[in-house]
Parts: sequence; C-alpha cells; structure tokens
Amino acid sequence: MTVKVDGYQINYQITGNGNDTIVILQGWGTELKVYDSVAACVNSHYRVVQFDFPGFGQSDEPREAWAVDDYADFFLKLMKELEISRATLLGHSYGGRVIIKLAAREQLAFTIERIVLVDSAGILPKKSFRQKMKIKQYHFIKRLLGLKFIYAICPHLIDEWKNNQGSEDYRNASPMMRQCMVKAVNEDLTELLPCIKQDTLLIWGDQDSATPIADAKLMEERILEAGLAVIQGTGHFCFLEQPIIFRNIMHSYFNIE
Repeated sequence: MTVKVDGYQINYQITGNGNDTIVILQGWGTELKVYDSVAACVNSHYRVVQFDFPGFGQSDEPREAWAVDDYADFFLKLMKELEISRATLLGHSYGGRVIIKLAAREQLAFTIERIVLVDSAGILPKKSFRQKMKIKQYHFIKRLLGLKFIYAICPHLIDEWKNNQGSEDYRNASPMMRQCMVKAVNEDLTELLPCIKQDTLLIWGDQDSATPIADAKLMEERILEAGLAVIQGTGHFCFLEQPIIFRNIMHSYFNIE
C-alpha cells in the first residue's frame, strides 16, 4: 500500500488487528519486508505498521539532505496521516536513532507507549589515533584528487577510488542518501538517553560490529527504565539470525502466550 505524506509517496503495510499498535522503524538501507518476521512475532495480538522511510525501499527519496530530526518530523506526519495517535515503537539500527530523537522531545503530538530498540544506532564511537589519521589522510587525498588538472589525467581511476570509500551502506546509497547518512553517523545521541522515560527493551546481538554490545550496555545504563536481552552469537540483524530466540524475547516482553 502507499500513502502520500508531505508530497512523498510512502510504501507501507499493516498486519494484525489488535486494539494496540506497534510501529516498526527500519534500519538504514533496508526495506519494510526485512521486518516481516518481527511483525509476525506480535501481530497475533497487535496491529503492526511497517513502512519505508523516504529514500528507503519503495518510498520516494528526500528532495534535500535530511538529518535524523527531519526523519523524526516526517514520522509524526506519517502517523497523523494514518490516524495513529499512540503506539509502541520498535526501531532497528537507524530506526532506533529516530525513536531516541522522538522520545527525547519535551512536547510530542504523539504518545509513545513503550520502546523496543534492536541493535540500535545512536552512540558515536570514539576513534582511535589510527582511525583519526586515516580520516585525515582520506580528506587530504580527496582534496588533492578534486583538483581539475589531476582529475583530467586519470578520471576513471579517481572515480573508482571515490566509489570504494566508506561503508557498504554508504557506497550503495544515492548521492542524496549519502548526505543523509553522513548527517546521521556524525551525530551522537548519548546525551539524549536520560530523557527517555518510556519502558524500554533493548535486544542485541553480542557479535554486532556495526553497533557493538557496549552501546547496548551504555543505553541500558543511561535510559531510566531499560532492560537488555542479549542474543548470543548474532550480529547486527539478530532477529534474522536467531528468529526463534528473538520471538521468545518479544513474546515474553509483550505477554504473548
């Protein structure tokens, strides 16, 4: 299904028909279908909303580079369009960033009942000396290769070098979404965590290299009403790697027998 929100065509789906609603906010570069198994954990008792953020999946791309707050503003408009005034929010990776932003706002025209953060992003990692030097080297080379006379000598090699820089998510993104991604990953949300008052469940893979388990422990410490469930031997997509364990955790938290 699609809905028009603020001029953007947005892809979404709703499963289940419970009285209470759970909304799933996706990770960077994914599409809503990735979270079908997550929805299936709870849609026997809840109405579950999945959607593609602008620039993700089958939804329209933003017309300008959005920061996390822009995505949070968009989410509120989507909920208003779908006539949802209160819900539990479940966020994976980037979706967790958006939830943290929303929950930390003093005034919100939407009620967040509970929060589930799955391998959530939001903590800016401390860079080692080696990483800092690598970043400086990258910016120096980028400026050097940006000189017109150098680019004219070997344009194909320079373009290939540029295309091989950054993470896989960055390389696979469009130019506009790369700008959005840079805005996200350079923002540290640690100081917002104590502002979250909702009951919060953290579900994490102990082998997650994208958002390490240390991030989960920091969130558990800083969020007032937070509990952490760790799924052993899994990475950034713990719900896909160990779906039965993930389902059992969800059933326990939402009191589903």
